[in-house]
Amino acid sequence: MRTLFKLILTLFVIAAIVLGAYYAYTRILKPNRIPHTPPSPAEKAQLIQQKQHARYLLGSNTNEIREDNASIPFLDLFKSSIPFPDTHPWLSSKDVIYDAHGWPTDLKGGVAGTKFLNRLPEGTVANGQYTVLYDGEGELQYGNDAKLVKTSNGKHIISIQAGKDKILNASVIIRKTNLANPLRNIRILPSGGICQGNPYQHVNNASKCQTPYLAFENNYQAILFNPDYLNFMKDFRLIRFMNMAGMTRNPINQWEDRNRPEKSTWAGKEGTRGTPVEVMVSLANQLKADAWFSMPYQASNDYIKQFAEYTAKHLNPSLKVYIEYSNEVWNNIFIHRRYTINQGIAQKLDQHPETAGIKFYAKRSTETFKLWENAFNSKERLVRVLSGWSANHRLTSQLLSYNGTHKHVDVFAVAPYFYASLESMREAKNVDDIFEEITDNSSRYGLPAIIKQIKKQVAITEEFGVELVAYEGGQHLVDWETRTAEQHPNPLLYAANRDKRMGAAYSEYLTAWNKAGGKSFVHFSAPRIYSWYGSWGAKEFVTQKRSKAPKYDALLRYIDK
Repeated sequence: MRTLFKLILTLFVIAAIVLGAYYAYTRILKPNRIPHTPPSPAEKAQLIQQKQHARYLLGSNTNEIREDNASIPFLDLFKSSIPFPDTHPWLSSKDVIYDAHGWPTDLKGGVAGTKFLNRLPEGTVANGQYTVLYDGEGELQYGNDAKLVKTSNGKHIISIQAGKDKILNASVIIRKTNLANPLRNIRILPSGGICQGNPYQHVNNASKCQTPYLAFENNYQAILFNPDYLNFMKDFRLIRFMNMAGMTRNPINQWEDRNRPEKSTWAGKEGTRGTPVEVMVSLANQLKADAWFSMPYQASNDYIKQFAEYTAKHLNPSLKVYIEYSNEVWNNIFIHRRYTINQGIAQKLDQHPETAGIKFYAKRSTETFKLWENAFNSKERLVRVLSGWSANHRLTSQLLSYNGTHKHVDVFAVAPYFYASLESMREAKNVDDIFEEITDNSSRYGLPAIIKQIKKQVAITEEFGVELVAYEGGQHLVDWETRTAEQHPNPLLYAANRDKRMGAAYSEYLTAWNKAGGKSFVHFSAPRIYSWYGSWGAKEFVTQKRSKAPKYDALLRYIDK
């Protein structure tokens, strides 16, 4: 009996040792399952001649379409309003019936309401009068900082004035609608207009123009974009539409399910919101900026084909398209990550989950590029993007090595954010502590460490004959475990972003990026309010003065320099 016990114990110890060794090998040593296989110098020289190149210094990411988007991209404020069904139970009734475009056709004794401005700093849009146009018959009621001034058939004049809190909130409620002719097609337009040929400046009346005056009320169908938004975006010659398109966590598969221009609002919950391709292409054309599109993670071949064909037909022929499959598929916070792993395993690309996901991402990216190449009948206007994790240099090698993926890629994109550790942010007593951390040579996340990451990424991508670009970048000061704007350390993080030293940090950062060999840098992001979930905006709101926005000032100085 004692001998049997010793035998069992010995087997148990051996099993434990084997399992421990396996765990150490797979989890700690992490063997490379995709060998580093760059092309030979001769092969690389030949490949480089066939590739397209990034051509602009600086680009901008767009924002999600929401009622609290401080960029205010559209002239018609209603296009960024919350969809009526999404405001139940606090503003819309439960049993309201809606049409295919999201307009209520039968209130069922209730109401349908929405907010079209929310938590925005005073000055984001001008205080003053706005024109509300609508079709059909019914009764509208305005709330928060919006007040009715004058009514006529199919048209209201309202006043929007920020209150004592200097924060803009505005809502509208449909209280009655005619079942035979429902109230619909609400448009909320600022007063004034633009001078023909100058879409970047809002003027109050025709006396300001030497060219024909185009009043917003009469020309809103042609003037899609807010002049203040165009004025901000015009300096960035590459626009990444990932957020504006609503691509993040969007499960869309079929082209017929896409958002269309006639939809009541392009805002909404994650996975349903998104600006139509028609509008995004129009924006790129108006800005004369190259367009960067990210395809949804479950998009069918037909969806990608139709998207590409529309772009090929309607985008200005002088402009290029950066094309990317999904976004950050390496990042565990996104469902895209799990999807690529599942697909990689299902297609028997690898038994190891992480490696299967890497292989599927590379494979699906190549398939996506080919669909776009077919739509454009060439590769000349396409910049094919494969993306990775700035801190993970081996991932870069694996993605470019697998099955010769580098042959089909023009640029490799990373997001080299700089920031401070959670521990240091929580221990910080003032803004000086924040800047001390992000400039500390011993910090894993500060500027010196990120600059080293950039240099390593450039070295790897150069081996494969592809350029390094940044799909996002800038500061990343955020404590995700906080939940209120005033919770520590958030006020210190906002103050750091408003400090002139942040502008100096951006200048050092961008100069180092360029010196290391990085190409186009797409900053994150267009104007956004600062809150517990980050201080991402180059400005806090679209009309903020350059002198009050040190990050924006640094971006423009980088372009000028």
